[in-house]
Amino acid sequence: MLITIRTPARRRRWLAATVAALPLALAGAAVPATVTPVAGAAAAPPGWAGQLWSGSAPGGTEHTLGQIRTIIGADTGAAASLTGAGVGVALVDTGVAPVPGLPPAQIRNGPDLSFESQSADLRYLDTYGHGTHLAGIIIGNDTATGTRGIAPGARLTSIKVGTASGAVDVSQVIAAIDWVVQHKNDDPGYPIRVLNLSYGTGGNPVPWTDPVQAAAEQAWQSGILVVAAVGNDGNDFGKLTNPATDPFVLSVGATSPKGTTTLDDDELTTFTNLAAAGKPVDVLAPGESVVSLRDPGSNIDTGYPGARVGENLFRGSGTSQAAAVTSAAAALLFQARPSYTPDQVKSVLRQGPYIRVGRGAGIGMRQINVTAALVATPEGPPQSTYWPWSTGDGKVEDARGTSHVMSNSVALSGEKSVFGAFNSAAWAVKSKAHSAWSGGLWMGVRAAGDGWTGTSFASKTWGAATWTAAPWGGGGDWVDPSWSGRYWTGRYWTAGSWSGRYWTSDHWAAAGWPSAAGAPRTYAP
Repeated sequence: MLITIRTPARRRRWLAATVAALPLALAGAAVPATVTPVAGAAAAPPGWAGQLWSGSAPGGTEHTLGQIRTIIGADTGAAASLTGAGVGVALVDTGVAPVPGLPPAQIRNGPDLSFESQSADLRYLDTYGHGTHLAGIIIGNDTATGTRGIAPGARLTSIKVGTASGAVDVSQVIAAIDWVVQHKNDDPGYPIRVLNLSYGTGGNPVPWTDPVQAAAEQAWQSGILVVAAVGNDGNDFGKLTNPATDPFVLSVGATSPKGTTTLDDDELTTFTNLAAAGKPVDVLAPGESVVSLRDPGSNIDTGYPGARVGENLFRGSGTSQAAAVTSAAAALLFQARPSYTPDQVKSVLRQGPYIRVGRGAGIGMRQINVTAALVATPEGPPQSTYWPWSTGDGKVEDARGTSHVMSNSVALSGEKSVFGAFNSAAWAVKSKAHSAWSGGLWMGVRAAGDGWTGTSFASKTWGAATWTAAPWGGGGDWVDPSWSGRYWTGRYWTAGSWSGRYWTSDHWAAAGWPSAAGAPRTYAP
């Protein structure tokens, strides 16, 4: 079994070390906000905790969401009737695109905190393709192909932080988590109970002071299960990505189902990070060659055409996908057990079946199973009995590690956020008081609009005079008009794959999409 190593000191801690950044290794989009790549890591944008879009992932066999639902025991017995109804899932990612397989009534946009938010043509929209793929795993319902998410009755709140190149700073993620905590009950019929973070920082500081892990712990203390991908650097990398390293969050690695729905042949994927010391992977979930929704014209769609499955679907592998499967499974459990705490849901998900072959079997790793979780009894007292909460007053630069966003050849570094100077001690006080956000201000600085209504976020986000130029490095708008041939001009895509599909005010219009020619398709109610 994986052994958790604890220090004998009065303040117990996870043993951790520095984690390399996940660099962008994709053809396509370029925006002024970029991230410094690190040689030798996985083919993923910096910060995003791992996915492989080549179309020929290890094993190569496609796994539909229907098959995955069977693999995780969500289609038999009491689990079969669960849809995630009444449960909100927050997705801090690259945004979502209004593709036909995402039901508009089940999606809400939180603030767009990405560098693309200053362009009305890019705001909220998934220009990379990652967030749309994960959203499809969670709540998708593509009638044309029969593709249905694991929790199709849940409601998803998208908080965009990543751009088409994957550029994102840890301060944007911290602000996004703070926003989720403060707005978790704004939609009373679907309170946010699950937060999906398929994200890993470039650094891996100690959890008892790290602000990223402190933000995740505030969500946990607020009744939100935080699901974090462990990274795609490989079994021998020796470390999980931050915040999957945090002792409270549910850390997720990926299995290969080998093209079957039986559990007998499932095994740990070779790309999943394992920890040589410190916190181990909590659970596994299917994450190889997962077929979910395609985001036409996005970075990964144009960079990896071999991963397309027909017109509407796309194949991706990674701990990101495994995390999304787990977030959806958690939504099913919260529907069935609404009184459960994050600790309790984590406990019953960790009681799934052991995998039976390969390296993961040899160290006692388990795969999630909804049917097993429904009959399991949560084990032990709250985790806070064993582990101290993070103070959050550590350095944000330590969380960045080797991964920095760049503007005009100048890196954002030191104790600065994207929005200005960052005092972690002052932030920690406000975050713990759930007062880091006030309207559209985060830590007193304009970071978004004031239009959140509880059911949707108004189109206003970055004010025209708020952040029109780079806050470090000097000069230049964040949005680059020459986006490798796939740019927005007059609110439409010039790429042929999206010809005729254009954004008009508050809806998409497309000839024949999905049925009536020219009919508008409302996206945000």
